[in-house]
Amino acid sequence: MEGRTITFHDPCYLGRANKEYSAPRQILDSMAAAKNEMPRNKSFALCCGAGGGQMFKEAEKGEKEVFIERCEEALDTGADIIATACPYCMVMMTDGLKYKNREENVKNYDIAELLVMALGI
Repeated sequence: MEGRTITFHDPCYLGRANKEYSAPRQILDSMAAAKNEMPRNKSFALCCGAGGGQMFKEAEKGEKEVFIERCEEALDTGADIIATACPYCMVMMTDGLKYKNREENVKNYDIAELLVMALGI
């Protein structure tokens, strides 16, 4: 993890629904990596675009899809790792990285995967 920079995307259900913001950050803080928060984080975090089954329906009219905007926010931090703690968020962040052609140099991991990597298991 040394030399890497991580940004954490707050999943809606973990954060706003269950008020858990500190535990994932404590795990990330224990890793030898720099951390950069997105401007919209914790209770003000933008949804990944999948919440409430949104990933299974057609996109609504607008300038851009939510997952693209959220992925852009993550990329703007300069992080080379986007961490989250939700399988829906994982799909949406991965899709965003593919859409932005950044999947080669920015990785998307579940926080559990990062923990295993940090422990060298």
